[in-house]
Amino acid sequence: MFSFRTTPLHDQLDKALTEGRVGCFCTQNCWNPDDGRYMYEIFRERGNLAALFLPEDTELTPGTNHIRIDAEVLGTLSAVVVEIQDTGTRYFNYTRDVFRLMDEMRRLEDAPALYVVDHINPAGRVVEGTVPAGEAGAYVPKVAHRHGLTLGELANLYYAEIGARYPLHVISALAAGTGRQIMPWTIAPASDIPGLFTCDMYSGGGLWNNTNITPGIGTARPYEYIGAPFVKTGDYEPLPIPAGVLMRPCSFTPSCGRYAGEKCYGYQIMLEPGAEYHSLMHTLQLMRYFRERYSMFELSDGFAGQLADEVLLAYVEGTCSVVEMKEHMKIEEQKWIRKAKKYLLYDDQPYRIK
Repeated sequence: MFSFRTTPLHDQLDKALTEGRVGCFCTQNCWNPDDGRYMYEIFRERGNLAALFLPEDTELTPGTNHIRIDAEVLGTLSAVVVEIQDTGTRYFNYTRDVFRLMDEMRRLEDAPALYVVDHINPAGRVVEGTVPAGEAGAYVPKVAHRHGLTLGELANLYYAEIGARYPLHVISALAAGTGRQIMPWTIAPASDIPGLFTCDMYSGGGLWNNTNITPGIGTARPYEYIGAPFVKTGDYEPLPIPAGVLMRPCSFTPSCGRYAGEKCYGYQIMLEPGAEYHSLMHTLQLMRYFRERYSMFELSDGFAGQLADEVLLAYVEGTCSVVEMKEHMKIEEQKWIRKAKKYLLYDDQPYRIK
């Protein structure tokens, strides 16, 4: 059973929420400006908060972007309420944790009802990339790299993909002040997603984590900065730069992650006002450039699985032309948009950058 609800969570009168044992699966983004409290405090005040699933450490601690699940506890609950901020990209850790939760619930003989408090997608309705060809890692749904959906819509899709039988209820992103009063990136979704432009960079920039070039993890501007100790920026570099984008040569020293404490050289990716940025395509072009320019450049063993597309991988490795890559991506984006329409809960439509 699926339902889409347009009134706030605290107004829902389901017995599972008012009298049952409730578990809350959430991040710092479950704070509601309407009443100045976190979502789980609704149930703590009612006296029926039975479990709280939170990130491993404080909200901006690097490297802790996961929420652990106790399957035994799940089986004792009447309802699980999920509230996180998705980032618009299929490999975001907290969203994968939500899908892992959904899969764990599917295995239970007597599963609780699932309530998803939806949020606006900070990456908007723009679509980038391809649906995974084969496996793209555990708990990754068949969606494009930048999918253009909200978490509630993703949950609706994944619910159908895994054939779940427990009730799924999505609370509209417009039902509470979180969706009306504050922008979706105001409260950082994760330690490496800190600001206004991060989600626009993440659909491609996240792939740098599977190379030996860092996307600025351990700096104040992850995914806007890219670099490594071996990159040279002193001479003129014929970098691939799309319209509306500037590439500023820079240096930085990460405080954690790859190259922690080492001086890196690279570039800051800057978007001109109003520019629509296809992060995935630009990232792949930069990767091919770095591969041809630097013998030290490497892809990790996990890169192919994260990318999950043989044509895109062939382009990075130099065996596919840019024309072939772009045509393939165009066709796959169009396919995904057609599929996504089945799961939409709001009036605005996903679209691709032409």
